Amino acid sequence: MTDDALPAPAPASAPPPSGLRALLPDLAPWRASPDFRRLWVSGTISGFGTFLTFVALPVQVKELTGSAAAVGAIGAVELVPLLVFGLYGGALADAWDKRLLIVWTEAGQGLLSAVLLVNAMLPGPALWPLYVVAALSSALGSVQRPALDSLWPRIVAHEHLTAAASLNALRWTVGGVAGPALAGVVVAYAGLGWAYAADLLTFVVSVAFMAGIAASPASHEAARPSLKAVAEGARYAWGRKELLGTYAVDLAAMALAMPLAVLPFLADELDAEWSLGLMYAAVPAGALLVSLTSGWTSRVHRHGRVVALSAALWGGAIAAAGLVGDVWLVLLCLTFAGGFDMVSGIFRGAMWNQTIPDELRGRLAGIELLSYSVGPTVGQLRSGGVAAWLGVRTSVWSGGLLCVGAVGLLAVCLPGLMTYDARTNEHAVRLAGRRAATAPSSAPDG
Repeated sequence: MTDDALPAPAPASAPPPSGLRALLPDLAPWRASPDFRRLWVSGTISGFGTFLTFVALPVQVKELTGSAAAVGAIGAVELVPLLVFGLYGGALADAWDKRLLIVWTEAGQGLLSAVLLVNAMLPGPALWPLYVVAALSSALGSVQRPALDSLWPRIVAHEHLTAAASLNALRWTVGGVAGPALAGVVVAYAGLGWAYAADLLTFVVSVAFMAGIAASPASHEAARPSLKAVAEGARYAWGRKELLGTYAVDLAAMALAMPLAVLPFLADELDAEWSLGLMYAAVPAGALLVSLTSGWTSRVHRHGRVVALSAALWGGAIAAAGLVGDVWLVLLCLTFAGGFDMVSGIFRGAMWNQTIPDELRGRLAGIELLSYSVGPTVGQLRSGGVAAWLGVRTSVWSGGLLCVGAVGLLAVCLPGLMTYDARTNEHAVRLAGRRAATAPSSAPDG
């Protein structure tokens, strides 16, 4: 697909809503694009199951080893596949049919869930399959995510991209809230096998939905997948300081202040083992609250400032979660943290989709994948290691404070991020004009 096949600009719309309606999510992408609807539903279903495994896997490692470092090591085995397949997966997304990449990698994730299920049903579950599955899942996700991220600008009109980012955030948070909360109950009362079985079922349903989206072949300007093509994307990203700022801020926030690996031990330390599922659900719950009131995001234009401020507030909330001693205050802090992280994510996604040309979108999506995936992976290693050395709560609050300082330093060093304005940025204006000039006129579907 080329820019000639991009969606047409939406027709003139009614004045923007006011009052409470102004906070509700903007449904324009849902109404206008059948493929957006299919992918949204598919992602909601598979994301729900993924969060079940997201909780069950570290819990199983904890049961088998009793070690915080062993739980943190899950991030170590995920890191190399992220680095290798994230960048090369972006080149594949530019050169191959994005739909095929998305469908086949989704099916592969389902097979990995089946492996976890079989291992959990053994009389003596082995530890090594958990790390192997984590590494392979990281590789498949690193190939799929650039294809998926680079597909959104093809199926959503340019002026709807911020609304689409908000709706995708809502999709993620629905599973993120329900999945961990239910996983805590399922793992405690039904067993790990039921969590893995539910994840497998969601992948089967997800693939069925994905099979219905339209083919999305490579742009005629796209380069063949190669190290040279990857380097070309990296050079483009390096030349765009506002994009570089979004990557750096998110990487710092996640690497320094991601406490998920130590939450099972934090719940134990607070004598509140029952709260583990709630702790895992608190971060996506905060994100869900933001997603449900995201109508305001389409009216914000200085995205870079919001990205930096939200990342700093994320760090502050995580620091507070490590300092307070009451489990309900910890849950409140984690909820606030999730909300701030979601705000940052919405505007990072909007900046990426509004300014990156189609022929480079896959490779830049690969770099984006590293920025928001390598960070949490390193964060697991950091939090687990510091917890083993200095204690669980010290690991949490120190990471939050380091995040605040790092984001402040990046804001000073990368002024292009702080001055970005979607109405005047040369890349955003050029891409909007290019799409408006080449897209055929059409009425919204649905």
